[in-house]
Amino acid sequence: MYVVGFVIPVPETERDAFQAWSRRAAQLLLEHGCLEVIDAWEDNVPSGTHTDFRRAVDAGPNDKIVFSWQKWPDKAHVDAVEKAMAEDPRFDPPDGIPFDQKRLIMGCFVPLTVASA
Repeated sequence: MYVVGFVIPVPETERDAFQAWSRRAAQLLLEHGCLEVIDAWEDNVPSGTHTDFRRAVDAGPNDKIVFSWQKWPDKAHVDAVEKAMAEDPRFDPPDGIPFDQKRLIMGCFVPLTVASA
């Protein structure tokens, strides 16, 4: 398993647009081999003393934080879909992306512990 994670500042007024964009993107990622996509809207994101999610993405007072992750079979799938994204016009949403891409943070991870009920 391989995990890709994101922290995204989204203007609160763009929640519906983000959700529509997210559903469309998730469907495309699933078509390309992603096993699971979760985009979670801020509910309780406290401000820290030294660091926090909001500072990490330079969120403004009207931004909400989206915590997002994708579960993939392996790194090779992620590498392949990055190439496909450049060639598949469906990855270019007609209405644009409802957040500032320059402020999101992302990373790829190899799981250390996986547990479920």
